[in-house]
Amino acid sequence: MSIQQSGLLHTVTSIVGRVNSGIARLATPSLTQLVLRLALAVPFWRSGVNKWDRFLQLNDVAVLLFSSEFKLHLPGGPYAFPAPEMMAFAAGSAEIVLPVLLVLGLASRLAGLGLLVMTIVVQLTVPDGWPIHLTWAAMALGIMAWGPGRLSADHFVGKLKV
Repeated sequence: MSIQQSGLLHTVTSIVGRVNSGIARLATPSLTQLVLRLALAVPFWRSGVNKWDRFLQLNDVAVLLFSSEFKLHLPGGPYAFPAPEMMAFAAGSAEIVLPVLLVLGLASRLAGLGLLVMTIVVQLTVPDGWPIHLTWAAMALGIMAWGPGRLSADHFVGKLKV
């Protein structure tokens, strides 16, 4: 390798190192964890608010979907959801409570697990939606694996422990 090639390699390596360092400062773990929590909360929250007419009152559409439209695509199926009113209420409740927990960063790993389970059920209900469902599963697993980060209620509660 010539001196000129060595100098060019050093320059390129230096530039790549500075770019990587800048990216690492921008994408801090806590910011990444916050964005994961928010990104996973949004689609479930939006789905959840569409299921309710008022406090603890499901709308007719939510019940209709679970009783006649939604089917579980399992081997030998598709199968109707058991207890559709109860399933609609449980899904609608979870789609409100779990995203709120994620946004606050409270019981985040548990909320991530709940949304992972919901994602699996959604996948069994809408098999063609696998690309977005895979994304939701990846976000839920990331939250479960790495926790909510420092920008969370869980972090502050953990600091209060004596």
